[in-house]
Amino acid sequence: MVITSVDNKKIKKYASLKNSKNRYSEKLFLVEGMHLCEEAYKSGMLIDILVLEDTKLTFDYDKEITYVSMNVLKKVSNLVNPNIIGICKIIDNKEISGNHLLILDDVRDPGNLGTIIRSSKAFNVDTIILSTNSVDIYNDKVLRSTEGMIFNMNIVYSDLESIIPKLKSDGYTILGTDVKSGVDVRDINISKYALIMGNEGNGVSENIKKLCDKNLYIKMNKGCESLNVAVATSILLYEINRCNNE
Repeated sequence: MVITSVDNKKIKKYASLKNSKNRYSEKLFLVEGMHLCEEAYKSGMLIDILVLEDTKLTFDYDKEITYVSMNVLKKVSNLVNPNIIGICKIIDNKEISGNHLLILDDVRDPGNLGTIIRSSKAFNVDTIILSTNSVDIYNDKVLRSTEGMIFNMNIVYSDLESIIPKLKSDGYTILGTDVKSGVDVRDINISKYALIMGNEGNGVSENIKKLCDKNLYIKMNKGCESLNVAVATSILLYEINRCNNE
């Protein structure tokens, strides 16, 4: 059976998940494309899939498939030419774990967050802590930018001014960035840390800066004043990870 009506009850519910408020009230979010759906399935978070009629899956899937017409799929999709949409459950109550933490202070750009999530997985970050004003991790652009790493990374939202003192008491060294007072990231070796990166336009807020134990900087050509937050985060995480593994 192929669903052809955009007024179908299930389709209307899934289409509503494009709105952030509805995602959290329903505790569901959408992913698009074979790769993201496969990663969601492997993680155990995929509960349903909408598949364009006559489209063959490229991964093993042992649950019932909901086949739909193109007009129905476009009702739910954010893409121009969709072929599969996965419906995933939001998992609550994640705990902060591990010795390598990344804290993001009001990062707003979806592409930046997606790239940061990928780099965090690549360079052995255990948990990402997002400020409550950061972009929604279930935003479709964030999800596509992660290339599936969203399903392999522990991510929590928290009030940073409250959580950072607790991390300090638990033995984490709180790392900030400062080109004037910082040390070259290549010269540090810290096994239990929380690295803080800030907003695209304003950087780390003043109240959060005061909570840092040590500041780092990336040595670069003096003709370049700054780096994109996703690029800077990736470089810092690479260097910290390299130093810890030498």
